[in-house]
Amino acid sequence: MAQSTAIVATTLSKSFDELKAVDAVTFTVARGEVFSLLGPNGAGKSTTISMLACLLRPESGDATVMGYSILDDPQAVKACIGVVPQEIALYEDLSARENLEFWGKMYGLRGAKLKQRVDDVLALIGLTDRQKDRVDKFSGGMKRRVNIGVALLHTPDVIIMDEPTVGIDPQSRRHILDGVKDLNRQGVTVLYTTHYMEEAQELSDHIAIMDQGKIIAGGTHDELVTIVGEKDRIEMELSHSAPELLSQWGALEGVEAVSAENGIVTVLVNDSNRILPHLFGAASQHDVRITSVTIEEPNLEAVFLHLTGRALRD
Repeated sequence: MAQSTAIVATTLSKSFDELKAVDAVTFTVARGEVFSLLGPNGAGKSTTISMLACLLRPESGDATVMGYSILDDPQAVKACIGVVPQEIALYEDLSARENLEFWGKMYGLRGAKLKQRVDDVLALIGLTDRQKDRVDKFSGGMKRRVNIGVALLHTPDVIIMDEPTVGIDPQSRRHILDGVKDLNRQGVTVLYTTHYMEEAQELSDHIAIMDQGKIIAGGTHDELVTIVGEKDRIEMELSHSAPELLSQWGALEGVEAVSAENGIVTVLVNDSNRILPHLFGAASQHDVRITSVTIEEPNLEAVFLHLTGRALRD
């Protein structure tokens, strides 16, 4: 019978000294889907996938990847996954093609099969015309595309991608996101970590929101958004910092949560049309000017704010 699940994680936990990096994390990834772990930096996403990739051993719990246990059969797990780490893992004094050939040989590819697979991967990552250029001449985004190519050489059933678009140019980011969709259309299961709400929303069949080592919510995008109901998110810039004003706003009827980060105040409300005049009125009492206002319908950031009281930002 065909394997219907690609990954089953069961109460995975991992600590570093006094820090509980991952705390009893449980989730299931169906075969052939894109599943995102969404959360801020330090949420435990990278530690979780490091355990799934058999790079870290959990202190408790277990997981299976394509039916193989990460504890009992790590070599079988490694054979059926491709891992794209956050850090670039390439030889910069080699060309893109030479890097792919080197790593292809590490996977056991040889001769005509290796050449064909390298050709295919170069086309997939959009670097056929730059294949002979040294990697140290590439932009950060191009290096990440080669990094992804390395993970695809042995045609794995599951690709694990750890924040693959951090710190790259918009064109490369778009290429990577489109590449994830193409891989998924070919039947590859993708486990994707990100702290970019828009990426999780665009790519994912299912999303698990992580914070402080735990999964605090999971489901489809639409299922997650129902957590906050029909609430609106109001983002405002103020003329100056005013903690007393934020406290007053938080006490208003119809206001669910208030947070301030990077100069932006975010207010989650039941009805923005009704609440907005009260927000302006309270600001006037504190001699604070609201210099800009943006109103958005519920999304994943509103879910995170609702669950944690903090905005999901870089």
